[in-house]
Amino acid sequence: MNGDFDISKGDDEFESDSFEAMSGDDDDKHEQRPKKKKKMSKYRRHTSYQIQELESFFKVCPHPNEKQRLELGSKLSLESKQIKFWFQNRRTQMKTQLERHENAILRQENEKLRVENGILKEAMRSPPTCNNCGGAATPGEVSHEQQQLRMENAKLKYELDKLCALSNRFIGGSISLEQPSNGGVGSQDLSLGHGFTRGTSTFMDIAAVAMDELIRLAEVDNPLWTKCSKSERDSMKHDQYTSIFAGSKHPGFAAEGSRETGLVLINSSTLVETLMDTNRWAEMFESIVAVASTVEVISNGSGGSRNGALLLMQAEFQVMSPLVPIRQVKFLRYCKQHGDGLWAVVDVSYDVNRESQDLKSYGGLKRLPSGCIIQDIGNGCSKVTWIEHSEYEGSHIHPLYQQLLGSSVGLGATKWLATLQRRCESYTTLLSSQDQTGLPLAGTKSTLTLAQRMKRNFYSGITGSPIHKWEKLVAENVGQETRILTRKSLQPSGVVLSAATSMWLPVTQQRLFEFLCDSKCRNQWDILCNGASMENMLLIPQRQSEGRCVSLLQHAGKHQNESSMLILQETWSDASGALVVYAPVDVPSMNMVMSGGDSANVALLPSGFSISPDGSSSWSDQIDKNGGLVNHESKGCLLTVGFQILVNSVPTTKLNMESVQTVNNLIACTIHKIKAALSIPA
Repeated sequence: MNGDFDISKGDDEFESDSFEAMSGDDDDKHEQRPKKKKKMSKYRRHTSYQIQELESFFKVCPHPNEKQRLELGSKLSLESKQIKFWFQNRRTQMKTQLERHENAILRQENEKLRVENGILKEAMRSPPTCNNCGGAATPGEVSHEQQQLRMENAKLKYELDKLCALSNRFIGGSISLEQPSNGGVGSQDLSLGHGFTRGTSTFMDIAAVAMDELIRLAEVDNPLWTKCSKSERDSMKHDQYTSIFAGSKHPGFAAEGSRETGLVLINSSTLVETLMDTNRWAEMFESIVAVASTVEVISNGSGGSRNGALLLMQAEFQVMSPLVPIRQVKFLRYCKQHGDGLWAVVDVSYDVNRESQDLKSYGGLKRLPSGCIIQDIGNGCSKVTWIEHSEYEGSHIHPLYQQLLGSSVGLGATKWLATLQRRCESYTTLLSSQDQTGLPLAGTKSTLTLAQRMKRNFYSGITGSPIHKWEKLVAENVGQETRILTRKSLQPSGVVLSAATSMWLPVTQQRLFEFLCDSKCRNQWDILCNGASMENMLLIPQRQSEGRCVSLLQHAGKHQNESSMLILQETWSDASGALVVYAPVDVPSMNMVMSGGDSANVALLPSGFSISPDGSSSWSDQIDKNGGLVNHESKGCLLTVGFQILVNSVPTTKLNMESVQTVNNLIACTIHKIKAALSIPA
């Protein structure tokens, strides 16, 4: 899969193939361009080597003379006429792309003016307000001349803000205009916290500049990207970035910039709606987004679509380890349609150009223009180019995770795109394999809903996300890399204790994942098995291949009626990591769920494992461009182990240290068993 994306291609992404086909042999001088598709068989497409050599020469000399065409033809085993035709077609293609790019710029400028015009009209209709008290102002009669002056003043301010943004980009400084607080008409300021306010017009300016930057970063052969030697992934050259775009990396901030391209089983309009709906976005990326909300809907778009939609959002991003703190960020999300079936969605911190040495003012994360370019390619699929670029406080990151978070598989483009591919593939697979589960549709939905709640509770216990009100517990005889959390629970009723720890293991992600998923090997590490092997009694596949599914386990050789307890489990693996999460459930509750009953009252105490690449360069060889894994050895992986247990059935009871020691011993025993089974030195 090519990691580059040319925004100017639009729906004609593979247009170069038609040009190449036209440059094949044509021995019949009386035949003109073929009018029927069956005659196209006479034309031979150039090989990839020939195209590469022709493209390289075209960059140096787009108008070769007869001598140069003969030399190229001799080198590439092509006739001079074929060389001539190829260069003619390539120049035509380049001209067409330039015209499209210019048209895209004009459309973008027109969109800015349209939005600005709408803001001005709204300002004229809105009554003036007083900035001091917030009440209505009484300026008296406003003449037509005054209205014209105010509109002209707003237009001049827009132009000045745009010039400041351009100056910041090219001179690398920070130029801004401080407006006096005079309670003028149409200020429309939004409070953002931390004592800052921004006007709607300024929000649009920030979003438009961020969109322009995202488009430039997605361009083919952009010099800001370099490919990793082994993974062929795009990594940002931060020094060159800061020399081209405004601002500079603050001292003490760590930076990550990455780009990834892949096919996704979802059409562009559905994906755009998912990204612009906060709840659907958080659900799609539940392993990354702990919580999210929309602070303000600045624009809902135009023409009944999301084109031009602008949201002010806030979210918390998580990594599956107690050693990595949650990152809080408040940002703008802007959506724009660039053509038929071609969309771009960009995120940017609302005050990205503000000079501040205190990263806490950004919530621990400064989100530079990031997002995705989405292009329909037919059959319900899209080509997605994902770009992630952020600066974050690296001093609080545990050394074990610093390399991972500096790579694209931590919270970079590979992580986001692989998660999107996996979730969309799971949904598609579920629709095609419904008849294989043996459950009614309502039963399948109820089981998957229960499994989703199990995952979210597990994520919360690992990261301490605010889905539940966790309290951190400091206990003796517990290692520094183990975190103990407690919360009061209504379902199940009592005090829940969560313990989690992370470590590095000298084994590949795939090897460890396969071992933990193997029901025949489960008794080697799971104390719930009591030494007996387990077998699947229900399997809901979420991918055509094995390993990504929701399953229900019981003791091997026993009928369901003979078991009092079952194990609900979900497993998945992709380019950015793997998950094995499970929880014991009683048989009556599970029978009710599989019949389509409400799963909301089923008690769950999830435990499990999260596996991540260690961020080393050798791991990249294990990841293919479709988000899957291939069998190459790497240095190792990062394993996070988490357990949740009910320590008391009365929520008001104080926690005793014996319960803490019990769950700590449970983690230590499980890790020891896994190492022994995989022949890893203790």
